[in-house]
Amino acid sequence: MRNLEGMVAWVTGAGTGIGAGAAMALAREGVRVILTGRRLNPLTEVAKAINETGGIAEIVQGDAMDRADMNKIAVDIKKKYGKLDLLFNNHGINVTDRNWGGGNLEGWDKVIDVNVKGAYNCAHSALEVMRPQGEGTIITTSSKAGVGYSPRAGVAYGASKHAVMALNQLMNIEEGNNGIRACVLSPGEVDTPILDYRPIPVPKEERERLIQSEDMGEIVVFIMKMPPRVTLNEVIISPTYTRKLQPGEG
Repeated sequence: MRNLEGMVAWVTGAGTGIGAGAAMALAREGVRVILTGRRLNPLTEVAKAINETGGIAEIVQGDAMDRADMNKIAVDIKKKYGKLDLLFNNHGINVTDRNWGGGNLEGWDKVIDVNVKGAYNCAHSALEVMRPQGEGTIITTSSKAGVGYSPRAGVAYGASKHAVMALNQLMNIEEGNNGIRACVLSPGEVDTPILDYRPIPVPKEERERLIQSEDMGEIVVFIMKMPPRVTLNEVIISPTYTRKLQPGEG
């Protein structure tokens, strides 16, 4: 498997959850990580934890929905480090009132904008850097709600994650011969802050039995260690423990 020492990774949604877990796991492998997100304080905490343990992390604050800003971040990474090996395209949101029966569409547009528009803004920016260098990896966080249909995840979120699946597969079809590989991660329930928006809270004792952010980080490292000739198009991840549906969860 490949040695990742000296690689450069751009991680979005890096302040919490899966993004933070991936950034820390990559840094332990000697990858320089550039952390992006809207909120400065969580990014600062992650960068501090990485740098204090011998890793290399820097912060570039930004909103994935701002296409010009994402383009600038990618270009600046190329100028500063001469390459971009990985984009971990990880940001995402959900809302509490998420089903047709709720009758409230407030927040649904933002879910689509962040989860879909944000994903293709960042991917487009990374591709502009990766094509000339003839190689690169783009890993995007989807969900099992993008593989099947989940009332628990809701309508807007499920639709957004199905769109992400299409973006990923079409990237591979169009860009594989340019040396670029795209992988989509489709996890089941992960213990991240997005669970806080559930209409029915997940009990703490059950959250501890779900997939953890550090588990997802190790999967990102595994994908990057694959030889460049190998593309893992999609990785579906489930917690070993299956929670029982509560009344009202679908």
